[in-house]
Amino acid sequence: MDALNELPVWSQWLVGFFILLGAVFAFIGSLGLAVLPDFFTRLHAPTKNTTLGIGGIVIATIIVMSLQNGLSLSELLIAIFLFLTAPISAHIMAKAALHTELQMFHKTRDYRKEGDAYEHEKTDS
Repeated sequence: MDALNELPVWSQWLVGFFILLGAVFAFIGSLGLAVLPDFFTRLHAPTKNTTLGIGGIVIATIIVMSLQNGLSLSELLIAIFLFLTAPISAHIMAKAALHTELQMFHKTRDYRKEGDAYEHEKTDS
């Protein structure tokens, strides 16, 4: 812990801000995963909020490591991997749930039904 105390005060505040921001986003995503009613809404919470939460913590880690040891790119690779894999895996899970016709919460809007908002985009070819 002494290594963190040796950092400049402005960087300690900046790192603290990003860790707190990341923790808040991760908590909101985890809370949404536990509280929301169906698979589709539960899928949305962790893919957005938890990804941003981990992103904030990775930014704080990049700042600390850069000030202590020079520029470190390993944390940046972790962030890139996270921001690429989380949306792709969520998309695959959502498509699988739609394909298997998983039950939706009664207030979840299904745009695949006829007479809904996106009917005008359908073209008859």
